[in-house]
Amino acid sequence: MQMGIIGAGLIGRAVARLVLAAGHEVMLSNSRGPESMSSLLDDIPGSRIGTVAEAAQFGTMVLLAIPLKHYRSVSAEWLNGKIVLDANNYYPERDGRVDALDQHETTTSRLIAEHLHGSKVVKVFNAVLAEDLLSDLRPKGAAQRRALPVAGDDLAAKARVIKLLDEIGFDAVDAGSLDESWRFERAKPAYCIPFDKNGLKVALAAADRRIELPHGSWRRESGRR
Repeated sequence: MQMGIIGAGLIGRAVARLVLAAGHEVMLSNSRGPESMSSLLDDIPGSRIGTVAEAAQFGTMVLLAIPLKHYRSVSAEWLNGKIVLDANNYYPERDGRVDALDQHETTTSRLIAEHLHGSKVVKVFNAVLAEDLLSDLRPKGAAQRRALPVAGDDLAAKARVIKLLDEIGFDAVDAGSLDESWRFERAKPAYCIPFDKNGLKVALAAADRRIELPHGSWRRESGRR
């Protein structure tokens, strides 16, 4: 499998390392161009770097890990027919206010899927800290293996993403369609807190769309529940 990564920040780099370790190919990109990423070739051996358009073309799966406010800068044409892994979160202080999100009329992934209308968007990797991706992976069948939430409308695309999670060291819980992905958006009980499959199912079910956890509380949580 070839993965293109749009966004070479902490999540993009962490996913690149895991996907490479699982035996797949990776091309990283960012908005500033390959010349700004030359150090990544040393930091992430085996990776490639390219433009955003090149990474989109390269990947059979493409990870979108950029600030939400920039999602329209990614051409829908580049990603037509591709499985797009949406790792975006809405932070109003960074992204500006989005009325439809503030009024709970849509989800971040639905916005992105409407823009990338020819893509198969799967919400994943938004509800885990980058450092936890690199430290919490466990072999298949390990006790209390961490589970990550996944949401999407295309069942086949979602199944492929769940298979990839298993390959890189994580269980998965199917949280439903993109319209249900709010259950693991920012400041919900499942957001960036480590759970096994049973614990994650409980956290997803406990989510209330109009109630947010205190900002940053997920960074202070510890332990596996």
